Amino acid sequence: MFTPYQPEPYVDFSHEGPRRHMLVALDHVRSQLGRTYPLHIAGKQIETSHTIKSINPAKHSEVVGLVSRGTRDHAEQALKAATDAFKSWSRVEPEVRARYLVKAAAIMRRRVYEFSAWMSFEESKPWLEAYADTCEAIDFMEFYAREMVRLGGPHPTTIYSGEENEVRYMPLGVGVVIPPWNFPLAICVGMTTAAIVTGNTVVVKPSSQSPVIAAKFVELMEEVQLPPGVLNFCPGPGVEVGDTLVNSPLTRFVSFTGSRDVGLGIFEKAAKVHPGQKWLKRTVLEMGGKDAIVVDETFPDIDAAAQGVVAAAFGFQGQKCSACSRLIAHEKVYDKLLAAVVEHARKLTVGNPTGTENVSMGAVIDEAAFNKINEYVAIGKKEGRPMLADAHVPTGGYFIPPTIIADIKPNARIAKEEIFGPVLAVLKARDFDECLHIANDTEYGLTGALYSMDRARLERARHEFHVGNLYLNRKCTGALVDVQPFGGFNMSGTDSKAGGRDYLQLFLQGKSISERW
Repeated sequence: MFTPYQPEPYVDFSHEGPRRHMLVALDHVRSQLGRTYPLHIAGKQIETSHTIKSINPAKHSEVVGLVSRGTRDHAEQALKAATDAFKSWSRVEPEVRARYLVKAAAIMRRRVYEFSAWMSFEESKPWLEAYADTCEAIDFMEFYAREMVRLGGPHPTTIYSGEENEVRYMPLGVGVVIPPWNFPLAICVGMTTAAIVTGNTVVVKPSSQSPVIAAKFVELMEEVQLPPGVLNFCPGPGVEVGDTLVNSPLTRFVSFTGSRDVGLGIFEKAAKVHPGQKWLKRTVLEMGGKDAIVVDETFPDIDAAAQGVVAAAFGFQGQKCSACSRLIAHEKVYDKLLAAVVEHARKLTVGNPTGTENVSMGAVIDEAAFNKINEYVAIGKKEGRPMLADAHVPTGGYFIPPTIIADIKPNARIAKEEIFGPVLAVLKARDFDECLHIANDTEYGLTGALYSMDRARLERARHEFHVGNLYLNRKCTGALVDVQPFGGFNMSGTDSKAGGRDYLQLFLQGKSISERW
């Protein structure tokens, strides 16, 4: 029915065409700043007296938008609307549900620069990072649409004489989707459309740092005429709206991406069975990482490894759960590699991505993140040797320059704790065994990379480097849908493998059907 899935290609913003398109999109979005966005419940738009103010992290004085703030009552209304809509939506044919996603992907593809520009304003994403975010959102919709067609209908079992046997995958029910602010379009779209295309209905509670781009996605799904109540939009405080949604006996599953502590709280709350609840709630959790790139003495191209490290450590200001926050180098290449990493990091530009020129890094998301990251920078200066820190950055935004701290011990705080900012801890190892030990000495297990030309070591890493996404001789960020399904081990979450061929089954339940003739 559909053409074969292919990931969306990226553009090169050093070329005049993409650059011009992005500048036009930025001007278009700038003309819409400050608008108010309503809740969406049961197909109705609801404006509230209290709003969430979204500001440009790179320009404090600039209001991106005002989003209506839901209450506990709104959350309950949204769950009721989703419950009512599930009765009919769950019976819609998989191919029909898939077409909604393909249509939405086509519209987003035509507006790719506009959606990207919104993220440059709301999350201070540099142009390529924002463009890649939009491409991934398109990829999720295209891929999940095709996967639902594959999973729809009866599945054969071993033939048994005198009977007809089959397995069907059926939707779970009402889901709560809580996406993060760092990939505010891609992950929001992926989590939401995976649940919808499998026949579930959802209530989306976006992060308070990125509610506008989520509202834009909801507008898009209304444009493709998704039936009322299938997707309900209810931003609001976690302690009021979030807890109401997670605790409700109407909720069948919770899909969350965000911090370790919030994820653990959701995991605990979802485990409790409330009066009137007839199921065990399913949780799909992705909760962060403390990711490492290992470079051993056999890898000949130190400059290529350094470029990979810098891209993984400082892309989107290090605000990725997959970001390289630890560089572990064999002692024989440590000094040369460290010098190369510092040299490449010095070339990064820091500024406002909504201006007329592209920049390497924007601002971190908000004041709380700004203060937390700077506290870790101060800690790192005491724990190691600052190689790059305190570079000049613009004023008027939450700007932090790329920071590199060398000679860090494995038990140091900046080697153990997730910072979620542009701070790289560099550690020295005496041999490959120690490299692996340091890399695995963390409660997380999301991404990791090894640069090596030793085949035996590469094979060891496949088995012993304990992460959900392992990259050999490349950087540890930039997973593509159905190319590198994404999700991690241990405190990085439930290894849900977003963008993988088994992901949709997390939102389905199997039913075995047997008829004897």
